[in-house]
Order: sequence, then structure tokens, then C-alpha cells
Amino acid sequence: MPDRYLIGLIGADIGTSASPALHEHEADRLGLRYQYRLLDLEVLGRPAGEILAAARLAGYDGLNITHPAKQLVLGQLDALSPDAAALGAVNTVVFRGGRAIGHNTDLPGFARSLSVGLPDAALDRVVLLGAGGAGAAVAHALLSLGAGTVTIFDTAPQRAETLADSLSVHFGPNRAGAGRLDDGGATLAGAVHAADGLAHATPTGMRGHPGLPLPADLLRPGLWVTDVVYRPLDTALVRAARARGCRVLDGGPMVVYQAAAAFQLFTGVAPDVDRMLRHFDAIMPERRETHAHR
Repeated sequence: MPDRYLIGLIGADIGTSASPALHEHEADRLGLRYQYRLLDLEVLGRPAGEILAAARLAGYDGLNITHPAKQLVLGQLDALSPDAAALGAVNTVVFRGGRAIGHNTDLPGFARSLSVGLPDAALDRVVLLGAGGAGAAVAHALLSLGAGTVTIFDTAPQRAETLADSLSVHFGPNRAGAGRLDDGGATLAGAVHAADGLAHATPTGMRGHPGLPLPADLLRPGLWVTDVVYRPLDTALVRAARARGCRVLDGGPMVVYQAAAAFQLFTGVAPDVDRMLRHFDAIMPERRETHAHR
């Protein structure tokens, strides 16, 4: 097993990503030489597939993939793990033996985050916002955890319908459906009103995509809300949900759990997940502020 690794992250507007600090800090504690580089689509001005191919030629050991490239890089891969194949999206690529293998650690990352962060959350009816790569991972995780039904909304209705159809193949009929946003929001309002929880998996709320993904007045006490966005942790959705009495899980735990799983795929070494969670808290200003006021 090598003790030196070159890893990268492909995505857009990733300058504030926590991934380099998470990976390099844990590698240092484990005695590994580990360099984690940001390969920003906006900085490099090249398509995601080209950047992945160049990283492969340059001798990278692996890559993480984030928005908007989780589905764009599929054509550059030689094989997919079962989870990645089921989702049609990858967030981790391992280069080994001359092959590029795509994995998805978002699925177990979200599942673990929800199980730990909201262990008693009711899952009879869940609304999911977003049917892209992250949304597919969240949907699979929810249904794997026993969600009764997941209703998916996306600004591209066909994408929501395609994901719902795929979920029905894997989990059986009547477990997933697609809602529509083109009637002034009435369909979404009805779904949220009847739901136990709301999972958000779109870029809305990120530093480059500010705002709320749904009207704030749809949020209510008794509804749990989880957001996959972690830059910032305190998104407009997180703030609005807390203000309206919802139980809230921000995107921090998911990013750590998925990073830990990717780290093990890259190195073959099991990281100390609790240590990674503590380090994440230490490097995130919002976490430090929260702890200071406890």
C-alpha cells in the first residue's frame, strides 16, 4: 500500500470547500503523505470530463466530484460501483490498475447523517427537492432507511419523473413519485403540508446560489428539514426552518461522512470519523460560534 496520495476535487465554485482540510488533516494523523487539490471548472475553463481525463494522465490516485459534475463525468469512467450505477451519479473516482472506477459515497454519507442527526425522524412521507446527483443519492438513502414514500420536485419536471421511475425499479411501486412546480406551487404546498420531513438537495443556498428553495411559509413545527448544502452551514433554508420550529439537520455531518468513505476508498485505510467530525467543527466558523454560545 502506498503512503503518498494525490487527490483532487472537480466542481464549480469550490474555493471554500472543506474537503482539502478534512482529507489532509486525517491523512497527517495517520502518517500518510496526502495532497488534495481543487480543480475548479470555473477557474480552469474546461469541461468536467476533460479535467478528469487530464487528472488521470497526470497520475492522480483519485478524485472527488461535486456539483455540477456528478453525472457529467460518467462517460470518462471504466466501471461503476453498484451504488453509483443505481444512482447514475458519482462523487468519488478511484484510479487503480489503469482503470477509473466511479463510486458514490453521498448515499451512505446522507444515510448515516440522518440516522445519527435525526434518529427518530418519521419517514412515512418525505418531500425531496432536487433530482440531480445529490438528489438521487438522498432519495436512495431515504428509501433504504425505510421511507414510505418520497415525492420528488425539480425545476426540470422530466428529471424528477426519471428519478422516480428509477427508484420504483429498485424499491418497488408506490414508493416514489414526481411532483410538479409549474402550477404556482400548489402541488408542492400540498406535499409539504402532508409530509413528515423535507430533504433539500439542490445548489440553492450555496454562496453562489443564495435564497430559499421553497416558500418559507410552507415550513411548520412538526416538519423535520435537512439540507445537503454546507457552504454555508447556516443556509437560508436552515435559518427559516429553525425560525418556524422545525427540527433541522444541516449539511455538515453528511460532508464528513461522505469524505470519510471516500478517504477509505482512496487509501484503503479506515479514517477516524469522530476525529474528522471534530476537525470539521474546528474549521467551520459557524460551528465554532455555535459551540462558543453553548
